[in-house]
Amino acid sequence: MRNLVFAALFFTLAISCKKKDTETEEQTPPSSTGVSCPTCNFPDSVFNSSSVGPKLIFKFKLDSNQTRLNNLGLLSNVPSTNAAQSPKFNGISAHYIEMAPTNSTQVGQGVVLYRAEETMCGGSNAIVFCKSIVAKDGDVFFSVPIASVTPGSYKWLRVSLAYQNYDVKVKTSTAGVIDGTLASFVGFNTYLTKYKMHGAVMTPTLNGAGNKLQGYWGFYTKVFNTEYKTEGQAPKTTVVNPNNSNSPIPPGSCLVTGEFYNTTSANVQPFVITGNETQDIIITVSLSTNKSFEWSEVVYDGLFQPDIGESVVDMGLRGLVPKY
Repeated sequence: MRNLVFAALFFTLAISCKKKDTETEEQTPPSSTGVSCPTCNFPDSVFNSSSVGPKLIFKFKLDSNQTRLNNLGLLSNVPSTNAAQSPKFNGISAHYIEMAPTNSTQVGQGVVLYRAEETMCGGSNAIVFCKSIVAKDGDVFFSVPIASVTPGSYKWLRVSLAYQNYDVKVKTSTAGVIDGTLASFVGFNTYLTKYKMHGAVMTPTLNGAGNKLQGYWGFYTKVFNTEYKTEGQAPKTTVVNPNNSNSPIPPGSCLVTGEFYNTTSANVQPFVITGNETQDIIITVSLSTNKSFEWSEVVYDGLFQPDIGESVVDMGLRGLVPKY
């Protein structure tokens, strides 16, 4: 069993792009920059809105059957040298939401609806993870009064993903096929001092607590009542942006882009805000998890086996379709 542990702890991952915690434990962030650091508990799982009147509501949908795309929004198959599986998501969070009216609307020049809290405490600008909303499949992760949204026609939705937590199947030489959990921090930069994996508290030891660049990850599993934890830094992130040539995403971001889809007409169609709405409007942010966990094979059996040297090559979500 110890062989399983050390093999699982040191495999290489290449990540491509909760319940409300009641503990009183607080962050103990670094303060060498002189900037006041956030003090908060673990992320919440419930988005609370006190606004009145009709709202524009955003919900996540994680779909393993949705089309699998590459960075440019083209169909993407798993190479013959690799294998992949659709992971089981426990939670996901977003950092930024923007609606863009045209193909040529540059990032930040559309209607920016949401930007998560950030801090300079770690030495450079970073997302404050402990103040995020980590939502499950089907949960509301943001809403805004429609009256505050500029009326107009919007073709594209841009959502910057910040954090993913999911379970994957891992084959070992000593314990067979087991479940492992991965936490991937895919935002441009994340201020992090601790996080949870199935209730287990994970504390970063790679370069200590503080800012983590895009691609920082943690791995957790439990075998025969013994917990095993490890972490690492992945080299790349896959980010689907079909409008890349007209509206490129900033380097290092996880700004996934999708064209609005009208479920009534069953067609791609711009989303229109008139300013006269009297009822809530729900936008379902459908994300493709179709074989989003991909690794290079050593033994061609379609099973991920880190203890024989198989390594992950991509874990980015494979497309976004905003549906209304």
